[in-house]
Amino acid sequence: MKKYSIADIKKLKEGKKPFVTLTAYDYPTAKIINKLNIPLILVGDSASMVVYGYKDTTPICMDEILLVTKAVERGINTSLIVGDMPFMSYQPSVEEAIKNAGRFIKEGQVDAVKLEGGREYINQVKEIVTAGIPVMGHVGLKPQSVLIESGYKIQGKNSDSALNIYKDAIALQDAGVFALVLEGVPSELAEIITQTLKIPTIGIGAGKNCDGQIQVLHDLIGFFGPEIPKHAKAYLNLQDDLKNSINAYISDVENNIFPNENNFIKMNKNELKDLKIKIENL
Repeated sequence: MKKYSIADIKKLKEGKKPFVTLTAYDYPTAKIINKLNIPLILVGDSASMVVYGYKDTTPICMDEILLVTKAVERGINTSLIVGDMPFMSYQPSVEEAIKNAGRFIKEGQVDAVKLEGGREYINQVKEIVTAGIPVMGHVGLKPQSVLIESGYKIQGKNSDSALNIYKDAIALQDAGVFALVLEGVPSELAEIITQTLKIPTIGIGAGKNCDGQIQVLHDLIGFFGPEIPKHAKAYLNLQDDLKNSINAYISDVENNIFPNENNFIKMNKNELKDLKIKIENL
């Protein structure tokens, strides 16, 4: 399989079926994903919670997200890789935004970056694109705004807020983003935006009428158990599978079942005899 390009992602707008995107945070997962023909992989700032154990996405810094980005990049040569710019890596200034987007390209070896926000960060988006770095937009529920919003809340439920999100989507397209994440918005609004834009939309908690869908991998596989956000679906309860496997290992060790002769080697009898003689003569 050849590697997806920005042009390939844009063409998915014309597809007859919705396309799949996914998050990734480590090399082993990336190696698996690389075999599945997934067009776009996001190294999400959700790594803040699912990798580093922070309470939300705001604490993760550039060095921390670049660490997992490099691991993902080593495992993927088919999907387009997008680096998620963390909180305060682009908000302070245009210059800071370009600098950190450049770090994702040069150090993380990604193909594009993602920024949360609409018209308030339109200058950052424009200048990053002008600098030669593709940008994916993100409007609706913005996890990096969790402090202002006092939690994660659906956006665009009334006509005024919905119109603001619609205007943000148009402005981001005009600023040059190649795709747009719609998170936590009513399905009707997502459908209107999807029908209006010429670039693909990628939904998360935004209904089934977006051009594509994205999910956090750890929700998908039940890494933290069955308790997942409303917008997600767990196809596996990996937490239970892991606990069962570890408990089986504990039992085998305690009952002297593991390791067995298949798990270690023995010395040649003559070499062992020689060793014992040498030890006695010390």
